[in-house]
Amino acid sequence: MDQSKVNDVAAYFDEGYSCSQSVLAAYCEEFGLEQETAFLIASGFGGGMGRLQETCGAVTGAFMVLGLKYGYFEAGNKAAKELTYAKVQEFAALFEERNKTLKCIDLIGEDMRHGDLMQAMARVKEICPKLVKDAAEILEELL
Repeated sequence: MDQSKVNDVAAYFDEGYSCSQSVLAAYCEEFGLEQETAFLIASGFGGGMGRLQETCGAVTGAFMVLGLKYGYFEAGNKAAKELTYAKVQEFAALFEERNKTLKCIDLIGEDMRHGDLMQAMARVKEICPKLVKDAAEILEELL
C-alpha cells in the first residue's frame, strides 16, 4: 500500500478541503488531471454532495479516482463500463464493511441542513479524517 497517498488525503482534509476534494486531489496527477481541476470538479461533492448528506464525499471522490483509472470515453466501450462499475461496487462494499454505510448523514450522525451546523461540523472534524483515510486505503487495494 502506498501510505503516502493515505497521508496526502489526510493532509488535504486537514488543510480544509472537503472529503471528495481530498481524495481526488491525492490521486489526480497520477492520471493526468491537474490538481486545481480536481479540486474544482470535486468541490460540489463534499458533505454528501453539496451538504445534502447523501453519499459520503470520501466515497464520491474515490469513485472519481476509479473512473480516472478504469473509466471509458468511447460510448460503445461496454467492457470498460462494466469494469468501472464493478470496481465502484467493490469499493462501496469494502467501505460499507468498514463503516456500515455510504450515507453521510448516517456516518456523521448530525443533520447539516436542518440541525445544528456547528455541532455537525464538529462531528465532521471528528469522524471524517478516518473516512478519507479508509477511502484511500481501499483505493490502494483496488488500483
